[in-house]
Amino acid sequence: MTDGSSSPVPSAPSPRDRAESHRFVWAGLSQPFAVGFTVTLGALVALLLGLALGSLSTVLIYILFALFAALGLDPAVRWLQSRNVSRTWSIVIVFTAFALVLVGVLLLVIPTLVRQVASFITDLPQSIANFMRTDFFIWLESTFGDSVGTILDEVQNFLLNPSNIAAIGGGVLQVGVGIATGISGVIIVIVLTLYFIATLPSMKQSLYRLSPARNRAKLADITEQITDSVGGYLMGMVVLAFFNAMFTLVLHLLIGLPFPALMAVVAFCITIIPLVGPVLFWIIGTFVALFDSPLSALIFAAAYLVYMQIEAYVVTPRVMNRTVSVPGSLVVIGALVGGTLLGLLGALIAIPVTASILLIIKQVVIPRQDAKV
Repeated sequence: MTDGSSSPVPSAPSPRDRAESHRFVWAGLSQPFAVGFTVTLGALVALLLGLALGSLSTVLIYILFALFAALGLDPAVRWLQSRNVSRTWSIVIVFTAFALVLVGVLLLVIPTLVRQVASFITDLPQSIANFMRTDFFIWLESTFGDSVGTILDEVQNFLLNPSNIAAIGGGVLQVGVGIATGISGVIIVIVLTLYFIATLPSMKQSLYRLSPARNRAKLADITEQITDSVGGYLMGMVVLAFFNAMFTLVLHLLIGLPFPALMAVVAFCITIIPLVGPVLFWIIGTFVALFDSPLSALIFAAAYLVYMQIEAYVVTPRVMNRTVSVPGSLVVIGALVGGTLLGLLGALIAIPVTASILLIIKQVVIPRQDAKV
């Protein structure tokens, strides 16, 4: 005996359904060539799609980089729009300011950077010789044996041999091709970024129309939150990396460490990776400072460690106040996975992608699961 509240018992398959199922199975057994051909054709299509995606990996990286750059510049454009400036003029102002800052930084940094790289290569033997006379090196040699000096000699010979450097880059011709490819890639990314930031509102509207009308309001709300979070995150990471570079430059000048401009550029490129980057640069910067003196390395390590604490607890919360918070474990995992797949770009975009997934889970998946009672 059942009441009205009990769930209906699913009906058993009808004889017609069983006959259709048996007919399908016997058709596959009686026509093995056709089934095998279909399965093989599907596998070949999947393989060709995989090869096509592999061939288009560079183009896809350009598109992703331009899209995230557009999302990073969009907050500045919308801020100008809120000041009664049209979107067209806002884009022109933001891009002009961005170009001027970029050109100014390049003109300021590149000549000094080239000189310091050349000076680094020229002074490397003397730096290694000075390091081998320090008490720290004597302690290393007494602890680990003569292999420490052998390793330093091998590193010096490798770095000072032009053929090794050429071999790393694939030869002079390959280096020239790589430089030309990099310049063309930068131009492509800039043009795509301009198109993306100009058409970002229409791209969002087209995305909304792909969903059913009843879900468009929710989709629009989540998309706006994601784009705001990604834009704020990218802008914040650039600001934090700039602060790291400036602190590194000032610290090198105060301590008297060599190559301050070079290390500032290295700091900017590495610390733009969230959470992992500052720790990695702390290790690299301390190791480089050892070639000057153990005392300089100790001062650099202590000062930069203090700065990392200030950045983590004071600067970062103020800069990243518009982004979705991501647990530290997911930050490390996302940076490692993204860096493995796409290098620096992957490590940079992994965190906003992770934040977007968390936002979707919190606002879509969890409410649906809570509604199932």
